Amino acid sequence: MKQYRCLTNDSSIASAIYVPYYAGLDVGRYLWGDDYSMRDSLSIDMCSCLVSQPEWKRMWGRDHFFVAGRIPWDFHRQSDNLFDWGSKLNTFPEFMNMTMLTIESIFRSNEFAIPYPSNFHPSGKGEVLEWQNKMRNRTRRHLFSFAGKQRPSMKDSIWSQIIRQCLASGTFCKLIECFPKPEGTTCDNPVAVVEPPGDSYTRRSTFDAILARCIPVFFHPSSAYDQYQRHLPKNSSKYSVFIPMDDIRDGKVSINMTLDQVSKDDIWAMREEVIRLIPNIAYANRRSTMESLEDAFSIAVKGVLERVGNIRKITWEGKDPSIA
Repeated sequence: MKQYRCLTNDSSIASAIYVPYYAGLDVGRYLWGDDYSMRDSLSIDMCSCLVSQPEWKRMWGRDHFFVAGRIPWDFHRQSDNLFDWGSKLNTFPEFMNMTMLTIESIFRSNEFAIPYPSNFHPSGKGEVLEWQNKMRNRTRRHLFSFAGKQRPSMKDSIWSQIIRQCLASGTFCKLIECFPKPEGTTCDNPVAVVEPPGDSYTRRSTFDAILARCIPVFFHPSSAYDQYQRHLPKNSSKYSVFIPMDDIRDGKVSINMTLDQVSKDDIWAMREEVIRLIPNIAYANRRSTMESLEDAFSIAVKGVLERVGNIRKITWEGKDPSIA
């Protein structure tokens, strides 16, 4: 944010105001404790600080935005029951007025899903083009791959069925088992994966797969299609394959056969689209410029400015911009 080329020290002329509050680091300290007052205390202090600022009263925080750094389920606690998860941050009116940039949205109008950070931070347009050409020419030995482990405790998970199908496919599928080891898991490196929901709808592996020029396979629309609407194409069939998770759970479809039936022309077109998406979902080195290319950061900030501009327009028209 400090390298953004359109910064101003005069908040009275700013189109939007970034709040450097690290909500994910804050709530992460207390998620597994039962002291709810500790989970919410810094958020409450932040609300008091914000509303006391002259900038706040201009639009009552609707031109402010912040980055959550965790999935929004961690900020939507509805009660103080013993086993309720997370903080109440995004139930406070002040934070509901602000735009929340987060790695996954649960479809509230102030939440804006942005790509998970990956391991690829290009230092310029040339490095992006070099990587795209490298991925375009890379030989692929498997039809599909999966990174994960069995999840018997999660009743709705289809991971076990996917792993069984992968193993039964022989050399057509590459299974990367994510079991903890002293040196880390085999899934710590960017790999190509198919994408069922895990602990939440989304996974970082989606973006690792795109960076590796792998066509992502989704089993739930909320894994990507309902999420990253500014960073990924609206026409999801241009870059991905969708297989309904109920069909997997009920044993109605074979992943191997479904993917094998995709025509070579469609595969080529999707691969080219995936290559085109690489700069959209990568966060560039913060000390560099991407020239004519927009990275994930630029697209996110552009989206915030457009949202604030729309709210400002609604307000000028005398309409109520409040979030339902």
